[in-house]
Amino acid sequence: MSKSYSLKYEENRSELVKGMRDGIPIGLGYFAVAFSLGITARAISLSPLTCMITSVLLHASAGEYAVYTMIGANAAYIEMAIMIFIANARYLLMSCALSQHLHPDLSFFHRLFMGFGITDEIFGISVARPGTLNPNYMYGAMLISIPMWAAGSGIGCFSGGVLPGRIVSALSVALFGMFLAIIVPPARENRIIGVLIAVCFLTSFLMASLPLFSGISDGTRTIILTVVISAAAALLFPRKEDAQ
Repeated sequence: MSKSYSLKYEENRSELVKGMRDGIPIGLGYFAVAFSLGITARAISLSPLTCMITSVLLHASAGEYAVYTMIGANAAYIEMAIMIFIANARYLLMSCALSQHLHPDLSFFHRLFMGFGITDEIFGISVARPGTLNPNYMYGAMLISIPMWAAGSGIGCFSGGVLPGRIVSALSVALFGMFLAIIVPPARENRIIGVLIAVCFLTSFLMASLPLFSGISDGTRTIILTVVISAAAALLFPRKEDAQ
């Protein structure tokens, strides 16, 4: 084995382990949220196996909840497809943002698998990595978080309505704590990021509360706010080309 290959192998293994380590709190939060989704799936008579397969292929809480809701309403396939696209369209924006952190020579299949594994939380920890993103870091996070998401939904579906609703809601608090762990460190290091986060919170609250915007779906509101606020931030606070 050549020295250069050995160094590359050690780097990939190190990034994989780091990704798995950072994926543990994400997986724990996913398990709690997926558990409540599993109970929703049980309410429309889905089996635990079906629920787990759905979670592996569609690891997004808003999109999966939309699927279960529309199945319960006996919606047509085309209606489900449109709803899932709207609910998950924000991941297109995340993929574009993440692509700016990848090496130009990274293969298509790496980009494809990384795009499949993008969630709000995995995107958050991946885009925060300094320098060029090693795909193995993201794979490590996926290896922990996605199976726990699928396991949570399957166990929740199996359990059905055994647990009281208050307990299920309390389990979801872990996910909000994880969000804070993602956004607080960069906000402390960069005042502009902190201000933008506060603006995001405020505008999201206003769009959810005002009658003019409250009828818009959560996914669509997220897309609108992401495009508008990120574009304004790019114009007002452009990033230098040599910034890492």
